[in-house]
Amino acid sequence: MKQHDIISADGTKLAVFEAGPSNAPALVLIHGWSQHHLSWARQMPLADQFRLIMPDLRGHGASDKPLNAEAYNHSAPWAGDVKAILDHFALQDPILVGWSMGGWVVLDYLRTYGDRGLAGVMQIGTSVTTGRHIQPGVLEYRNSDPDLVAKGMYSDDQSANLDATVKFVRACFHHQPDADDFARMVGFNMMVPPAAREAARRRHEDYREVAAATQVPVMVHWGRHDRLAPDPMGEEAAAHFANAETLIYEDCGHAPFWEAADRFNADLTAFTDQCFGRVAA
Repeated sequence: MKQHDIISADGTKLAVFEAGPSNAPALVLIHGWSQHHLSWARQMPLADQFRLIMPDLRGHGASDKPLNAEAYNHSAPWAGDVKAILDHFALQDPILVGWSMGGWVVLDYLRTYGDRGLAGVMQIGTSVTTGRHIQPGVLEYRNSDPDLVAKGMYSDDQSANLDATVKFVRACFHHQPDADDFARMVGFNMMVPPAAREAARRRHEDYREVAAATQVPVMVHWGRHDRLAPDPMGEEAAAHFANAETLIYEDCGHAPFWEAADRFNADLTAFTDQCFGRVAA
């Protein structure tokens, strides 16, 4: 795996990791809130047939971590980051795969640049509404669970921050990772400054018109036991994308690509075949 340092439009340096043949069809795998490119470790076998592009989002991992809220709390910086990545690698007809907050980042790109030049989009455990735009019942459910609210993850008190992070990472899984993997996940979650976490997560976005305007194939995927993005969020997303299919794993939580990696990799490959076949036709 090779690291590239890419400068976004606002000067933020992004650490972006590449695996697989440079002439293979490209998948851009965009991780979730407080996560890391290593969230996609179980997708590395796909590098045998695809070019995998895996950024650490701004504020995360090895990328720059500006502390001003304006670097995170609206579409422009995130869309600019994706554009900088696509331009750096001169990607032709890639598929954007967004998990959780990474799905918002995909929508930020679509809002700003549209879907021209993309082969398809996959949204995993994410939504087309955030903050005050979330369906009232879902918002009430999420706000009633302190592990999902994860208020301590915005704190400079490291003990409170770590306690909240451990609970949040557990909430991401129906089938829990083993001890070593869980420790690594908590470790890379703790790389994100509290101010960056807060500004990136507390957004109020309504992407429903963006979804409706998206014409490329879209796969909306979630786990039935997803605590962070329960069924109504996935159903709302699927209803608004113009060309959406749904894929639900009955036995998984918020991270189906990790919990059922072999199945997910096969399903992603099938979806990519459909998308790249459409481009070639």
